[in-house]
Amino acid sequence: MNRHPAARTRPPGTTAIAETADGPWLIEGPAPPRHARPRDAGPGLPAAVLFDRDATLVVDVPYNGDPARVRLMPGAREAVDAVRAAGVPVGVVSNQSGVARGLLSRAQVDAVRRRVEELLGPFSVWAICPHGPGDGCRCRKPEPGLVLAACARLGVPAAHTVVIGDIGADVDAARAAGARGVLVPTPVTRAEETVAADAVAPDLLTAVGLALGGGTARPLGVPPGEGERR
Repeated sequence: MNRHPAARTRPPGTTAIAETADGPWLIEGPAPPRHARPRDAGPGLPAAVLFDRDATLVVDVPYNGDPARVRLMPGAREAVDAVRAAGVPVGVVSNQSGVARGLLSRAQVDAVRRRVEELLGPFSVWAICPHGPGDGCRCRKPEPGLVLAACARLGVPAAHTVVIGDIGADVDAARAAGARGVLVPTPVTRAEETVAADAVAPDLLTAVGLALGGGTARPLGVPPGEGERR
């Protein structure tokens, strides 16, 4: 979540992908394990799971550029590990408007990213929007750009990808990209966002269970039906 309205060195083990001024920052991690997915995983196993960062994986500290202030949300490590154990690539899609507001530098965003990976392990891709609400970009959630860019980097279809986040912008971005969203509400999640979400989970582990096909949710790639909760 992020409601709040010179040459650089590439961190070891990552590769920067070509970026444009109006596009997202993309950082690829190590290649996902090449082991086969479990044979009994079923048809609902997603091609990838993308997590929001703030208030989903880590406690939301507005415009945080200090790695020492990074704290995991409850169940974050277990949730991410469960996705990896299923052989499914994991990524992060995050709005960071503090960059556009002059409150964060690229180096600070990278430092926080590295700390998150120290706590949770490496992600296959990070897609970060550095723009502000009025910049008119296509990557700032609820626009679909971050989700589409992450899926393109991973080589997976958005229609078979799950996005997990804590506010309406996260699941709206998933819907706009043709992906499936799972909302994990926090005290700052608005009631109308919870009502409008296609799938809601009380915690990250439950959300991952839905993503991996362990609960009742609409099938991947299938639009919501009239009888489902919106």
